[in-house]
Amino acid sequence: MNTEDRQSKYAIHEAAREGKLSEVESLLNANPRLATTKDDDERLPIHWALSNTHEAIVQLLVSRKDFDPDVQDGSGWTPLMIASSLREGETMVDLLLSKDADVNIKNFNGQTALHFCASKNNLDVARKLIARKASARVKDKRGQLPLHRAAAVGSVPMVNLLLDHQSPLNATDVANYTALHHAISEGHGDTALVLLKAGAEVDKVDVDGNLAIDLAPDTKIKKFILQSAEREGIDLSAYEAVKGGGPPPPK
Repeated sequence: MNTEDRQSKYAIHEAAREGKLSEVESLLNANPRLATTKDDDERLPIHWALSNTHEAIVQLLVSRKDFDPDVQDGSGWTPLMIASSLREGETMVDLLLSKDADVNIKNFNGQTALHFCASKNNLDVARKLIARKASARVKDKRGQLPLHRAAAVGSVPMVNLLLDHQSPLNATDVANYTALHHAISEGHGDTALVLLKAGAEVDKVDVDGNLAIDLAPDTKIKKFILQSAEREGIDLSAYEAVKGGGPPPPK
């Protein structure tokens, strides 16, 4: 297929990507099957419209009788996954949920929509997904839970939400990182303290033998975590045992 033929064949995908509502409508009127045609990226027009937050086009495509809310693109992303990863995607999430989109379907990396909510700290969307029985216990192919992602971005409200809905606290990923490792390595002391108060195990080591506290990016953050834990009465004896008696908090 030459470039001109490809552009003609995938004109609706381009129009959906660029937000050209009238052009999408015109193309669909001429050939309704275009709504379910995949391009070279194995994406439908709905995937492109969502990725670029063209809500009017999304509404048009979702309202069609042939709309499949769980259709996956070449990476296994569903419309709901895309909408859940957007900062301004909540209305489109509502629309997809109204069409009974599957909240627990996985992409080809094993991730669900809740993983993307956690990464982007889309708290209200996460609440909607959990209300629809989204599981906080699903690990992706890197062994990560949504909790690992929430800890890595330092979202205390997201961490609390996931823990309140049966997320494992001390699960490890392929690097043997717990959520506590992720929080501390990214410098999120407040998030680390929440995890510690919830009972995070302090003596788990990653594949390189590092405790979570060893990954603090600087002494200021390490000091904050150790002193805050002491004030909260959190037992760090396991950490001290691993460290051979444990150093005092940095001065």
